[in-house]
Amino acid sequence: MLRPLLLLAALSLLALLASVSLGSADLSLGQTLQVLVGGGSDLDRTLILDLRLPRSLSAFATGGLLAVAGALMQVLLRNPLADPYVLGLSGGAAVGALLAMLAGAAGVLVSGSAFAGALLSTFLVFGLARATGAWTPARLLLTGVVIAAGWGAVMTLILATAPGRRLPGMLYWLMGDLSQSGRPWPALSVLVVACALLLPLGRTLNVLARGTAQAAVLGVAVRPLEWLVYLTASALTAVAVTTAGTVGFVGLIVPHMLRLALGSDQRLILPACALAGGTLLVVADMLARTVVAPEQLPVGVITALIGVPAFLFLLARSR
Repeated sequence: MLRPLLLLAALSLLALLASVSLGSADLSLGQTLQVLVGGGSDLDRTLILDLRLPRSLSAFATGGLLAVAGALMQVLLRNPLADPYVLGLSGGAAVGALLAMLAGAAGVLVSGSAFAGALLSTFLVFGLARATGAWTPARLLLTGVVIAAGWGAVMTLILATAPGRRLPGMLYWLMGDLSQSGRPWPALSVLVVACALLLPLGRTLNVLARGTAQAAVLGVAVRPLEWLVYLTASALTAVAVTTAGTVGFVGLIVPHMLRLALGSDQRLILPACALAGGTLLVVADMLARTVVAPEQLPVGVITALIGVPAFLFLLARSR
């Protein structure tokens, strides 16, 4: 069980090392290692420690959060097509961020508005889905789809009425943008704490994935567990969206790939998702910075270009 995690951890370290070494100005492996152990020139230290390393760590944290949230959503809804954005969380976050940008805010205010929008969407979906006192995965999914469509209409309205000078920043945020992610530690801390709290629940989540009736027969407190899974996945998604904007396909593809390779044991899948999702987004961000350097692409474009063919391959293989 530890061997796949050790392999994924090694791949994560290699991806991070490559990410801080490559860019518009490439550094050798020796230069990078020298800086990481406390040496190197002032220019190299600034390039790695102040610019590339925080961005790479933010990408790793965002990818890990989205992948773990995707795995939880697929367990909760018992639907392999569920992802962190399926319940309208990204739409709520996007509306909050766009409204803040429209008002001229930047930085922490935009992130705070996005987080508030994601939480608002969470409470809307959950409140409407259980309006009669109970909810089912199908009812929750349908409610989320409708709320997401509503947020999409609001986003279109905001973009249509926004001043032209603010549109580029808004569009980059909607496509996923790590260029302003200079503080990776909050997202990394949330990822570590979430994995530590979820690992002891791995066996229980395995039972829940087989259905609520079987879980109840085996003595699982189904309703509190479903609440916990939903709120945890929502919080992870909200933190990820506030860190990097809307980055698609990570939470959908990574759990699929790992289940095909490692099975469906959540005790292994959840930490593997954190490592594999983080590695995928680090590589995607590295490509976004280097493909057309010195220009930068939105990282969401790269994940979409990777995710679409990967999903079609997985779909053909499973069929």
